[in-house]
Amino acid sequence: MTQASSFFKQSTDNENLTSRQIVIEQGLDYLKGVGTDQICNICISDGGSCCKGCRNLAKESGCRLRNTSCTSWLCGFLRFFLYEADLLEEWNTFWRQIPGREYREDYTPDYFKFRNTLIKRNTRFLSHELAEDLKELSKKHPLQGYIIDLREKIDRNLDLLFDRETKPEKKALIKSNLGVLSKEFYRFHIALESYRRQTYG
Repeated sequence: MTQASSFFKQSTDNENLTSRQIVIEQGLDYLKGVGTDQICNICISDGGSCCKGCRNLAKESGCRLRNTSCTSWLCGFLRFFLYEADLLEEWNTFWRQIPGREYREDYTPDYFKFRNTLIKRNTRFLSHELAEDLKELSKKHPLQGYIIDLREKIDRNLDLLFDRETKPEKKALIKSNLGVLSKEFYRFHIALESYRRQTYG
């Protein structure tokens, strides 16, 4: 069966089903298109890894079992990047329709009902600028763990920002905190202004 024919599998009631593996590949293609690998490389060089402790991680060979859960998961930097580029809701909407995601594993069936697909993006120039900012910060703050600590602070603030229990006045403070945490992302903010002008006019 070709990739095109396996993308949608026709069920008996004429309902389109999609392949679990194709969804994972689509997620990975999207992340590659927006350039998240450039950001990940900075974290990895600073001793960070979102895969540490995972039972599917084999020494010297890497991931042995990519699943829907780890494909959909975003760290603080990646979430912040998609949030600022107005792409985070698109990403979240896509993964909300995928069943069976659990912490570092999934129970997603081989085929399932599927509606929204991800539109391929090319924002590698934006992620490149954020990666360069992080690289500079790493040099400026050579203490081990600075970049990882910054990532976690951004992540915690984003958790609060998107928490339904967070009141509007609190959200304004959180956005201010994110501004402070990202104040040295000089290149990224300049590129972001250009991206928004081109996107929204």
